[in-house]
Amino acid sequence: MPVKSTIKDMTDGVIWKQLINFAFPLLVGNIFQQLYNTVDSVVVGNFVGADALGAVTSTAPIVLTLIGAAIGLTMGASVVISQYLGAKDIVNLRKSTHTAVVSAVILSVIVSAVGYCITPGLLRMMNTPESVYKEAVVYLQIYSLGLGGLMLYNMGAAILRAVGDSQRPLYYLILASILNIILDLLFVIKFEAGVAGVAYATILAQLISSLAIFYRLFRIKEYHSLTFHEMKIDTAILKRIIQIGFPAGFQMAVTAFSNVFVQAYINAYGAASTAGWGIYARVDAFIALSTQSMSMSITTFVGQNAGARKPDRIKQGVREAMKISLMISGTLIAIIFIFAPFIVSLFNREAAVISFGVLFLRLNTIFDPFNVYNQVSAGALRGVGDSRTPMLAMLGSFVVFRQIYLFIISRLTSSVYFIAIGYPIGWIVCCTLIFLHIKRSGWEKKLGVRSEE
Repeated sequence: MPVKSTIKDMTDGVIWKQLINFAFPLLVGNIFQQLYNTVDSVVVGNFVGADALGAVTSTAPIVLTLIGAAIGLTMGASVVISQYLGAKDIVNLRKSTHTAVVSAVILSVIVSAVGYCITPGLLRMMNTPESVYKEAVVYLQIYSLGLGGLMLYNMGAAILRAVGDSQRPLYYLILASILNIILDLLFVIKFEAGVAGVAYATILAQLISSLAIFYRLFRIKEYHSLTFHEMKIDTAILKRIIQIGFPAGFQMAVTAFSNVFVQAYINAYGAASTAGWGIYARVDAFIALSTQSMSMSITTFVGQNAGARKPDRIKQGVREAMKISLMISGTLIAIIFIFAPFIVSLFNREAAVISFGVLFLRLNTIFDPFNVYNQVSAGALRGVGDSRTPMLAMLGSFVVFRQIYLFIISRLTSSVYFIAIGYPIGWIVCCTLIFLHIKRSGWEKKLGVRSEE
């Protein structure tokens, strides 16, 4: 079976070019994926109202809680597949792709059912304002039923990215994003379906993207292609995928669940605060996109070079990824800080919503460089199979420390400033913990080889 051009060997060549070439399609794809939620928010905020906007934007912690396990599975699969590619072990590479897909199908059914059932209780736990609660339940329950499309797309994309193909997932996302925008406008403006229409538009678009990516995987004739007769779970490989992916998924799910309580603190200031925080989350997500893209890029890069036993190339790649991410995120932070009032007004023009949204944006985004270090370093650690360290650092910072801080500060002051800054304080603590760990243990030790330097 010959190697096709879609497979990119990242164990040799100019590192910064490989990282950018791989990360750029990811960045554009992440932007389009983020457009799902952003377009939902803009359409609802302008054509339905502030309460509906709060209903849609306040649900992010619950969605991330539900899909945390699936994201962990895709991360684990991506690392395992990229390592087998680096080691030129094609037999186990193929077993890994099929094991990952079957596992994702089973998990998507479970997550959709659980999500539909627990949505009302989680929204109550978040202290969701009554004016927002009913529509939030409708949106989340419909969204939960369509989580299978999102989860299967992410798994298909993870398989392609693990072998260096970050372009095709982008094409399918662009198609789905355009479809989502059209359906949003059709359901909300033409059919006046409100938040339910937005939810249906999103899950239909996600379904299309998942069908497109699996059509590709079944049609190609390459190392990572799929066939129905190979669709079975290899228990040894599944165990390895879970060992690598579970810490990342568990950390993401628990962190997202803890953000349910953060949202409860924000919701206590009223529906305008809920909407303003939701707008901040939507906009700040765009700053994070470049970092997330580079984190995914460095995971594949490190995974392949870990399989090839090249620790010095890993170290250089991490340095290059950090520099690129800091330059991009710094530029975006400056633009968003300056134009915050205009950006918030695109979602909703109510004075109270704009006031809260601008406050949250300007207060928190200036700390995003700390998240650059966290995400790039975590991506590199996962690439060598060390998911435990970023899991412990992030759980300790984003969950334990942040919840203790919010519990104490909410009793010392009624100012929303000190509640909102709980996010960046957690980032700084996490950054410190990961930095100390990496300084103490080098890549050579993790790979069990000697440095070439």
